[in-house]
Amino acid sequence: MLDEHWIRSLHVESMRRADLHAEHDPHVLFQASTIGALLEGAYDGDLSFAELAEHGDLGLGTLNGLDGEMVALDGEFFRADVDGAVNRVAPGERTPFAVVTRFEPSVEASVEGRLSHAELLGRVDALVPAGTSSCALRLDGRFELVRARSVPAQRQPYRPLTEVIADQHVFELEDVAGTMLGFRFPAWVEGIEVAGYHLHFVSEDRRRGGHVLDSRSGGELRLAIDPSDDLHVELPPRIELADPDLAAETHAAIARAEGG
Repeated sequence: MLDEHWIRSLHVESMRRADLHAEHDPHVLFQASTIGALLEGAYDGDLSFAELAEHGDLGLGTLNGLDGEMVALDGEFFRADVDGAVNRVAPGERTPFAVVTRFEPSVEASVEGRLSHAELLGRVDALVPAGTSSCALRLDGRFELVRARSVPAQRQPYRPLTEVIADQHVFELEDVAGTMLGFRFPAWVEGIEVAGYHLHFVSEDRRRGGHVLDSRSGGELRLAIDPSDDLHVELPPRIELADPDLAAETHAAIARAEGG
């Protein structure tokens, strides 16, 4: 069963696994479950990475049991373990939360200078087309520093994400070439998605990566942006698409979980 509605300027379509079909349209964001469900400890999804790959070739997320941080780049899926080591994800593994898109950028630019993370995202903001509700992006090049994290795999009964984050492993990658990628969503979808920027990193040699907490660019980066006003959400059993949760407590919980 499909459920279509608009959240301001973002067109959201929710569906169950039985209704899925391969996504061929450009500029569509596809999401497995919701960040609100993940916050509550829903760490077992029903969507395999083989199925996820039918909906996008760039993205991020996690694996069932919250087993590390997932990075999707150029159609390949990787898991960053608790020490930041990266391994390929098997097609049959499943995800409780992921966001992907068939990346077809309409904006490409160079971002130059030694920039803090906030300065870098400010440059990205300035290049996102006016009126864009959401976008996917990637930044390729050399970074002086990427501060990242991953989380250990969880066992049932699952704890809420805000408790799991207390056990996160934080590490720093210095003078590293690679790709920082992810999404920017508006504040008014919080609870369905992570409002603002949600970014993961994988090194050029595909050996190190994780969820980005902070960064410092080392010179010239290549930026590509794919704007989107369409979000398709696959809902696992017992997960419903609630209205966006704009409560201060929800914002604080997501900020803690995302490292903000």
